Amino acid sequence: MKRKTFVKLIGTGVLGVGLHPWAYAFQKTKGTNHMVCKNAWDALCGNIAAVYKTDAFHYIEPVVGKPHVLIYGDSISIMYSSTVRECLKSKANVIRLFKNGGASQDFIAHMDKMQEAMFQPTLEAGWDFKWDIIHFNIGLHDLKYLKGKNLNKSGKQVASISDYKTNLHNICKYLKTTWPDAKLIFATTTPVPEHAKGRFVGDSIKFNAAALDVLSKYPDIAINDLYAFTKPNVEHWAQGPGDVHYNALGSSEQGKKVAQAISQHL
Repeated sequence: MKRKTFVKLIGTGVLGVGLHPWAYAFQKTKGTNHMVCKNAWDALCGNIAAVYKTDAFHYIEPVVGKPHVLIYGDSISIMYSSTVRECLKSKANVIRLFKNGGASQDFIAHMDKMQEAMFQPTLEAGWDFKWDIIHFNIGLHDLKYLKGKNLNKSGKQVASISDYKTNLHNICKYLKTTWPDAKLIFATTTPVPEHAKGRFVGDSIKFNAAALDVLSKYPDIAINDLYAFTKPNVEHWAQGPGDVHYNALGSSEQGKKVAQAISQHL
C-alpha cells in the first residue's frame, strides 16, 4: 500500500468508526505528572460528584504495574463504582467515566473526550497507559421516553431497538479498534420496575436481547448479566416504588458482582 493511500485511510477512520488523531499518535510520551492529571480530571468532572453524592469521581492516581480498569455506564454504575474500586484496590487501578454515560449514541463521543482530556499527547504530562479491561453498559437511557427533556411515556423513545443495535455494533468496533488488547465486558441493563416514570416494564428484556444478538458477533466480549443478578432483589434494593435506581445495599451488591466479573480477567 502506498503511503498516501495509508494516510488517507487513517484519516477517514477504521471499520466505519471515526477515530481521532490520538489513536494513531506514535510520539514519544513524557512522564506523567499527576498534579497536571488531577487538575485535568477535576475540570473534566466538574461538580458531578456533588450531584451524585459519591466518591466515585475522585481522582485516582494510577499505580504503575497494576492493570487499568475503566467502568463506563449510567447512574446505576455511578453508584456501584466505589464498591468495585474498594473490592479491587489491591489488584487494579479502577477509574470510572467522568460523567453519566447516557445513551448509546453518546458513548464514542464521551470516550473520545476523556481520552483527549486526560491522555498524552493531547494532555502534556498526562496519562500514558492503555486500558486493560473496559466494563461497559448502555441501555437504560436508550429505552426511556422523553417529552422535551422530561421523562414521559407519551413522548418519544430515545433509541429504537434497531438504532440501539447499530450503535452497539459501532461501540464494539470502536473499542476493539482503539484498544485491541483490552478485555471487554458488557453488563446487561438492569430491570425497569412497575410504574417507572418514562420507561415501560419489559423494555430491559427487549434491549438486553438485542444487545446479546449484537454481542454474539463478538464472542470475545464477556457478558456480566446484571439484569439476572438484580431482578430477584428489586423489591429490597430499589430506592422506592417505580424507581430504576437502587439503595445503598443494592448498589453495594451490584458493585461486588461487577468486581467479581472483572477479577476473572485480571
